[in-house]
Amino acid sequence: MSVLSLDQLIAVVQTELLPHLQLHSVDPHNPVAIRSVPAPWHALGAGNYAAVLVHPDQPAWVVKVYAPGRPGFEQEVEVYRRLGQHPAFSECVYATNGFLILKRLHGVTLYDCVHRGIRIPRQVIWDIDQALNDARQRGLFPHDVHGRNVMLFEGRGLVVDVSDFLHETPCAKWQNVKQAYFWVYRPVIAPLRLRLPYWLLDAVRAGYRWCCRLRSWGR
Repeated sequence: MSVLSLDQLIAVVQTELLPHLQLHSVDPHNPVAIRSVPAPWHALGAGNYAAVLVHPDQPAWVVKVYAPGRPGFEQEVEVYRRLGQHPAFSECVYATNGFLILKRLHGVTLYDCVHRGIRIPRQVIWDIDQALNDARQRGLFPHDVHGRNVMLFEGRGLVVDVSDFLHETPCAKWQNVKQAYFWVYRPVIAPLRLRLPYWLLDAVRAGYRWCCRLRSWGR
């Protein structure tokens, strides 16, 4: 397999990926819809702002492409500039015109760990806590950190999505994840080796978001 250099990957993104990639932002509170991905690219996932794709000839990096009309590109570039090199975060090696090339992180999201019955050690929680503290020391505001945005890799914790780290409004999602980990996961789910179906996890997620909206309306 030939490996693309950074310059070659940039050229392929601009000439082969972007002209044929179809992204649609249906709902700002849900992941963007990926309608069409040109071969040989492969979609790894999508968030509320952008989709993440990988080329088979350069598996060490991923390309994050913002959907038309979705904000946040410049802010995410600034976040990565402040983070620099950090073992728990990705790293931006190139960014322009609504797409970023990032160091690829490998692992399993904590959301998928609970679904698949993969044990989540406490070290993962400590690693993520430390990474978020490091981000704060760099003038950032960890925001929207939840089970789908953090991963387990070889027993250590990683933070996948930093796109909202310039939002100064308080966000309790990570604190809620930690509470669920220590109050529910460790005493119940882990000892019983439960594997929770996605429909149940999605229902919990929807219920949590509904409760958050009720709290905001009551203020």
